[in-house]
Amino acid sequence: MTSQKEGNGSKPTDHKTNGHADAEAATEKAGGDEDNSLDAILVRIGQFGRYQIINYVLLCVPMLFNAFFSISYVFTASTVVHRCTVPQCDSPSSVYEEDWLGFTIPYKNSAWDACHRYAVNLSGAITGYTDPSGQYCLQEYFTNTSETCGRDFKFRDEEKTISTEFGIYCEDEWMLSMVGTINNVGQFVGIPLGGYFADRYGRRTMLAVAGSLSALMGVIRSLSSNYSMFLVFEFLDMAVGSTLFPTAFLLAIELVGPKRRVAAATIITIFYALGEAFLGFLASQVPHWRWLLRVLYAPAVLQILFLWILPESVRWLLSQGAEEKASNVLRQAARINKRPLPEEQVEDLLSSNRQKLSQANESQYPIMRAVVFFSLRIANCCLCWFTHTLITLGLSLNSVNLGGNKYTNFMLNGFIQIPGLLLPLIIMDRVGRRYSLCASMLLCAICMGASAAVPADNRAGSLTLFLIGKLAITCSFQILYFFTSEIFPTNVRNTLLSLCSMVGRIGSMLAPQTPLLAKYYIYAPQILFATFALISGFLTLAFPETSDKVLPTTIEEARDLNQAKRRREES
Repeated sequence: MTSQKEGNGSKPTDHKTNGHADAEAATEKAGGDEDNSLDAILVRIGQFGRYQIINYVLLCVPMLFNAFFSISYVFTASTVVHRCTVPQCDSPSSVYEEDWLGFTIPYKNSAWDACHRYAVNLSGAITGYTDPSGQYCLQEYFTNTSETCGRDFKFRDEEKTISTEFGIYCEDEWMLSMVGTINNVGQFVGIPLGGYFADRYGRRTMLAVAGSLSALMGVIRSLSSNYSMFLVFEFLDMAVGSTLFPTAFLLAIELVGPKRRVAAATIITIFYALGEAFLGFLASQVPHWRWLLRVLYAPAVLQILFLWILPESVRWLLSQGAEEKASNVLRQAARINKRPLPEEQVEDLLSSNRQKLSQANESQYPIMRAVVFFSLRIANCCLCWFTHTLITLGLSLNSVNLGGNKYTNFMLNGFIQIPGLLLPLIIMDRVGRRYSLCASMLLCAICMGASAAVPADNRAGSLTLFLIGKLAITCSFQILYFFTSEIFPTNVRNTLLSLCSMVGRIGSMLAPQTPLLAKYYIYAPQILFATFALISGFLTLAFPETSDKVLPTTIEEARDLNQAKRRREES
């Protein structure tokens, strides 16, 4: 450090951590006649029986692939550790670390300067390699004035990225960061498009087609002959594949009983975090970017098989009037779970669904009135989403720039998200949404600010603060999904939540550029993250508390949330 319409697959949200938002959307949908009947059937046939477990496990696969696809550029488009070649001292057999580097290469930020070397004080230019033990490889022949060194480098590792392949170094490194921005632009375009096609052609179809097409884009990208070709297919990859997370997520929770939805949403979101961690492991084993892309993407072509082995969403089938297919899915689930399913209950479901479809166009949504009425709340919500997407993705990208092994750091960055995803289940109802969100963001701000005071060579201290900060922002992001789905009235809830998350996506577009700030000041990214987390964290206290309160139905109820009684008090 993640987009679908409520109940049908097209709400634009950050796909990395959108679990609880859709759990709330799915739970809210349970308020209608059709869903009450469907939820009753799900309780009867088993809320999380053998049938659901089989499909749930299958749907965890695209979650893993989506983690690979959405952030593989951390390794394929990363810089590699290098230093300038020193013609007076280097030979074809010399390596990255040499005894004479102290007087030939500037040392800053606990590393040898990648793009500068000390100028020589000889009157005549020396070209070519000379014997390192020769007369010119002595400290007296070098000045304290640094100079650039063109494209002649010595590399520390065997790692191959597009940087080494296409000659992208030093002043051109913005081109590497641009890959991440283009990736997120592709997600910005692809998530709403994927939702539209999922609405029209079905979620299972969209999952299978988008997953296999994304795999194809990745394999083609591994054959790129230049930077422009790589960038184009990075965009196309995300334009077609970014819908994997929200589509798989909805399919996973829609056939789970109402009492299991939050747990199901949390668990399947964890698989994205596991995918990030596994990506770090695979990258450490496959250091060549072309082969890494093939390892990550080629198996994903098999997702086309979902067309035959995965059932379509019952809710989508009902929304399309495909009653027979929906009934068959429910009967199959009941048979595999070895539970009875009375035909009268199925008929009740179909009857209430027909009535709902006939009334589908009768509701009007006062969106403009709501935007004016909740302008300050919406602005605060947008800032909060921007802050979370910026920090969540920014920390994932900056994890490889911490001291030590970058692959290990990235794997820890993935694993630490797991307790961050589980923690909200414990604290939200006990502490309240608002205070939990504020405390988590302030903890992240403190960790980021404190890391700026830790010396660059204190790798253990920097890593510890980084991981605590990552855990805190992951926790607050999960709370944010719950919280922002509860502070707006029902008939405009999805639209306003979509607006907040869409604005938030700007943060994920800017996040890939944050590592460049470290070139000007090593702690600049941490200070940026701390500033946004601190400001936005305190502003969350302006939100109304929603813990243990009935979801607001009207604009007036949403306005008066602070005065609303808790459910316990009413009962």
